[in-house]
Amino acid sequence: MSYLRALSLRVLPVASFLTFAVLTSALAVEAKDPPSDACVMLPATQVSKVLEQPFGSPTKTTAPAAFDRVTGTDCTYRSERGSELLFRIYVDPSVDVAKETFTRLSAFFGPNKPVAGDWDSAYFDSRHAIHVQKGKERYYLSSSPIGTDAAQAEKQLKDLATWVAGQL
Repeated sequence: MSYLRALSLRVLPVASFLTFAVLTSALAVEAKDPPSDACVMLPATQVSKVLEQPFGSPTKTTAPAAFDRVTGTDCTYRSERGSELLFRIYVDPSVDVAKETFTRLSAFFGPNKPVAGDWDSAYFDSRHAIHVQKGKERYYLSSSPIGTDAAQAEKQLKDLATWVAGQL
């Protein structure tokens, strides 16, 4: 009997530790907020690699608020060849607000083509730009000029969107 009591005294700290470890690891898996400078989430080197031409560092400006919600960040990348990429990101106060705003905005950019990926929702709009909602973040990537191969442009924008999703 004393053996069982000694065993139960050893099990309690181990069980407590395992419970703590499981609970804290679940919190660590939650999405993290983007950095204060959202432009660092999409380095010019990654833009250059995916779009297959050299781009300079982004110019950072404030993106307008939609429906009197939060303002966002615009990161505009320019190449020597005259191409431009706009990366726009918003951090909403909650996932529900992000979903609602994303859904409301989608009506203005149709027709929309859904895009599967590591996010909650995404679509290509009528101008081949990609709109993504992941957690409480919403972001948009648009490149100009698109060129003659819209499918290739969409693939490149999806690759960049996937890169950003990996940072969130």
